[in-house]
Amino acid sequence: MKLNRSNFSEFKKYPEKIVQFGEGNFLRAFVDWQVDKMNKLADFNAGVVIVQPLEQGLVNMLNEQDGLYTLYLQGLKEGKAVKEHSVIDCVTRGLNPYSEYEEYLKLAENPEMEIVISNTTEAGIAFDENDKLGDTCQNSYPGKLTAFLYRRFKTFNGDKSKGMLIIPCELIDRNGEKLKATILKFAEVWNLEKEFADWINEANTFCCTLVDRIVPGYPRDTIDEVHAELGYEDSLVDVGEQFHLWVIEGPEWIKDVLPFEKAGVNIQVVKDVTPYRTRKVRILNGAHTALVPVAYLYGLDTVGHSVEDEVIGRYLKDLVYDEIIPTLDLPVDELKYFAGAVLERFLNPFVNHYLMSIALNSMPKFETRDLPSLLEYTKRKGQLPKKLVFSLAALIEFYKGKRGEEDIKLADGEDVLALYKELWSKFDGSDASYRNIVETVLGYEKNWKMNLNNVEGLTDAVTENLIKIDKLGMKEAVKSVM
Repeated sequence: MKLNRSNFSEFKKYPEKIVQFGEGNFLRAFVDWQVDKMNKLADFNAGVVIVQPLEQGLVNMLNEQDGLYTLYLQGLKEGKAVKEHSVIDCVTRGLNPYSEYEEYLKLAENPEMEIVISNTTEAGIAFDENDKLGDTCQNSYPGKLTAFLYRRFKTFNGDKSKGMLIIPCELIDRNGEKLKATILKFAEVWNLEKEFADWINEANTFCCTLVDRIVPGYPRDTIDEVHAELGYEDSLVDVGEQFHLWVIEGPEWIKDVLPFEKAGVNIQVVKDVTPYRTRKVRILNGAHTALVPVAYLYGLDTVGHSVEDEVIGRYLKDLVYDEIIPTLDLPVDELKYFAGAVLERFLNPFVNHYLMSIALNSMPKFETRDLPSLLEYTKRKGQLPKKLVFSLAALIEFYKGKRGEEDIKLADGEDVLALYKELWSKFDGSDASYRNIVETVLGYEKNWKMNLNNVEGLTDAVTENLIKIDKLGMKEAVKSVM
């Protein structure tokens, strides 16, 4: 038995108010789940039309199931391992604009349409000079959206009350601003009337956002067990973690449009998304990157086992609470709550998150995720953060490419790998040789965008830690900074 409206007793048809570009696992486990919650708990009464951004996709499969699919949420919830599932029924239909272009544009003629949501990958918000307004379907997402908005502008004669709330979820900084700028560029290149550009600026609200939920997606390895548990077949089963956060930069009236507080979903409408983005990058991503070389050389293989370990778990918690949080400007209680949620997510018993899967491009990751905390801590405290400095030394040791007798499969830019290969191949075991490696790595401005040897005391501290790690091993060396 296949999941569809005929065998889902709670099926309800909602008025179409949201156009969503993207039918992938993330949007279905994140945005559509929240819309579903707001429909059921806060009388949002909003249906979602999903537009397939690429010519090949899942909308036919989605339509075969009448927009229905099962979402599993699994992870720690209030300290307990929880696995729960529900059927999401807010999706009214899916459209492929490459074969249904006029039907797609007709969405713009619906006076009840209020919101545009998208997740078309980081490369999705880009100008494509080959897109034309007269195309049967534009290639780029901004091209498609410009055509949609232009049809709406013409249909309602520039009525400013018919503008849209546009909330992109692509994982790029200032995503709303970049999407708006790209649409205005299309308007200019397509020689559309000035009044349309004015309508874009004055009637539409483009929001910058931050989204956060880990979504493993379709459980391919266990789908037979899932179907047996459900009692029906579902080609679009989706799996996500319990934690979710959606930060939307925009005006206060968004709270009246999206009844998230009443539904109990974690949406925050803020004046500036930047500190929240910084918080996520520094705490969540920064903790991952700082953890990898220390925990892996200690002999651990997964994030969960690392957090559970008495020594490495404490190392990570102290690094986050004592060295990263003091560099951030949001309220301390809020930062500690977020950090606690991050560490709880790291312990998700349903996910084996391997350290080596995070190790890709660790050098540039350290530069963007951990170096800002290291430098800001030094600036504010007048001293170096011991654990972040130790992690940097561990990173240099990690790029030696050995864990005991085991080879480490290093993955980074060719220039980075070549740099380390040359440095460690010439290493002779002397203190001067350790220092040469550290000075060369810290002076590699292509990666750091600066010469880190100019940070007072950093070269000495990293060298000292590297010697301890290399000579004593990680299990002994880490004790020196605990």
